[in-house]
Amino acid sequence: MKVPHDQIPPETLQSLLEEYASRDGTDYGEQEVSLQSKVAQLRSQLQRGEIVIWFEPAEESVNLVPAADIPKDLE
Repeated sequence: MKVPHDQIPPETLQSLLEEYASRDGTDYGEQEVSLQSKVAQLRSQLQRGEIVIWFEPAEESVNLVPAADIPKDLE
């Protein structure tokens, strides 16, 4: 289920973005990017609607996913 980012307490959202940005597989290429920059990029993508926060109840997990990957019937 999609979770509106503006309904998440600021501290919780910050922690979520930091945790996601520091995961393995979030490599930004040849150039080293600070955690702060990665979080700022993710926050901007959320605000533009490019990515969404997705909660998977069966797995009790939260991920950031491209908005385009969410089937319209699940929004």
